[in-house]
Amino acid sequence: MSAPAPQVWPTLRARDARALVDFYVAAFGFTETVVYAGDDGVIQHAELAWPPGGGIMLGQEREGSDGGAWPLRPGTFGGYAVTRDAAHTDEVYARAIAAGATPVSAPYDTDYGSHDCSVRDPEGNHWSFGTYPGHPLTR
Repeated sequence: MSAPAPQVWPTLRARDARALVDFYVAAFGFTETVVYAGDDGVIQHAELAWPPGGGIMLGQEREGSDGGAWPLRPGTFGGYAVTRDAAHTDEVYARAIAAGATPVSAPYDTDYGSHDCSVRDPEGNHWSFGTYPGHPLTR
């Protein structure tokens, strides 16, 4: 098995990394690919794959563990994940709300042809899901 092609992988910190990993798997449909925990069981690094491609990395906020170099506090992340199609957007939204996410925008169609929704996870991070894959690269 080979590593995936280079991609952008957003990163975030969590107050309770284990609970947030479990939420992302159950509510959004991420796949837990690897988790590294310390001797105390606290998740230092986790990788979650987004089935259509890409993923996120996260770890537990730990007092003094990064020397203050990590600029974002838990609950300050925002991300957009591209869904397979409109039905997938609706599915993610319904599953997220059922799992306890806070609704921000129920599924809707945009004027640029996307089908989007957005929620806040239990730690306050803002997540948008939709069918817009980005504008094609032009050179």
